[in-house]
Amino acid sequence: MQVTETLNEGLKRAYSIVVPAAELDAKVNEKLVEAQPEIEMKGFRKGKVPMALLKKQYGPRVMGEAMQEAIDGAMAKHFEETGDRPAMQPEVKMTNENWKEGDDVAVDMSYEALPAIPDVDFSDIELEKLVVKADDAAIDEALSSLAETAQNFKDRKKGTKAKDGDQVVMDFLGKVDGEAFDGGAAEDYPLVLGSNSFIPGFEEQLVGVKAEEVKDVVVSFPEDYQAEHLAGKEATFTCTIKAVKEPVAAEINDEMAKGFGAEDLAALKGQIGERLEAEYAGAARAVMKRGLLDALDKKVDFDLPPSLLDAEAGQIAHQLWHEENPEVEGHDHPEIKPTEEHIALAGRRVRLGLLLAEIGQKAAVEVSDAEMTQAIMNQARQYPGQERQFFEFVQQNQQMQQQLRAPLFEDKVVDHIADQAKVSEKEVSKDDLQYAVEALEDE
Repeated sequence: MQVTETLNEGLKRAYSIVVPAAELDAKVNEKLVEAQPEIEMKGFRKGKVPMALLKKQYGPRVMGEAMQEAIDGAMAKHFEETGDRPAMQPEVKMTNENWKEGDDVAVDMSYEALPAIPDVDFSDIELEKLVVKADDAAIDEALSSLAETAQNFKDRKKGTKAKDGDQVVMDFLGKVDGEAFDGGAAEDYPLVLGSNSFIPGFEEQLVGVKAEEVKDVVVSFPEDYQAEHLAGKEATFTCTIKAVKEPVAAEINDEMAKGFGAEDLAALKGQIGERLEAEYAGAARAVMKRGLLDALDKKVDFDLPPSLLDAEAGQIAHQLWHEENPEVEGHDHPEIKPTEEHIALAGRRVRLGLLLAEIGQKAAVEVSDAEMTQAIMNQARQYPGQERQFFEFVQQNQQMQQQLRAPLFEDKVVDHIADQAKVSEKEVSKDDLQYAVEALEDE
């Protein structure tokens, strides 16, 4: 087998590979000999079919396999010997298109090699870790929000009209074409106006009702309503209003705390403080991570594979265009060309991506099965009732697994670098941390 270099320019590489006909023929014979004991053919006992007949019958098909294996083997040997790592899948093209049995096989292989990435000394990188304590004001604010979610309702003054957000207690009877239907009636039903828990248009018609009033609400069931016999039909609900109640936030005390699973109010405050500080720590980590990436970007420079740079710039441009034109779905739009700004951002992302991957590989950073399982479970919670199907989908989808593994790997590499850098803590206010996070989003 002959491998001849035809291009070595920057990160671009090209080679001509020739697989001799004799080598291919030997590989074909090897495969046929290996398969011979299991082959049956009319007129011959199993395993006794003559090689000449086997070659005539199965030779062409085996030849294709032999060609592919020979070329794959040549590529693997080349990468092992040169140490090159292709940035993307190499392009391989057969050059003797009129090939016939007995001819050598000639192919051209081209690719862009990943650059040599320099070692980095992390000890002189200085990072600032923002620290925010959960003060009483923040805890009280969170408690007030919890109290609102645990709201009660109290009767409004007699004769007061119901407002959006009020609770209306009522009896109702629904009819379609003058006939009552299953599930269309209830007594003492508490309905919060604006909760969108009833058919579209129902709750809006109850705004303004008063206690002891009888109101007919006319609505149409959606076309895709789960009960097919009601789908798309108009219904009239006769509603007898028994009470109109206004929302009242729950009183902040031990009883409310127990409703949230805490032993008492003090314990609930402690839990809230821990949760707030965990949120602050997560935000502060994001700020420190940006500082680390900025430091690495200034510290390290190397050539980038044009194919990776072009692909990333195109993706950035495409994403930003869709954010600016949310009404356009799919890809039915004019060609989007990356700007210099997009290309610069792509350069940073590709460079840092390659650098972190190299650092992680050298440091033997790995994402454990337990960490992957937890990531999948967290993602699955976005699909209530379909968690198991999502879990199975990810298990069978390598690309999805990689999408979930990549950020976990990156975070572990960042932690590995931060452990060797000079990290100083700075206690700041919640507002200061918020400003720092917003600054990240503006960049």
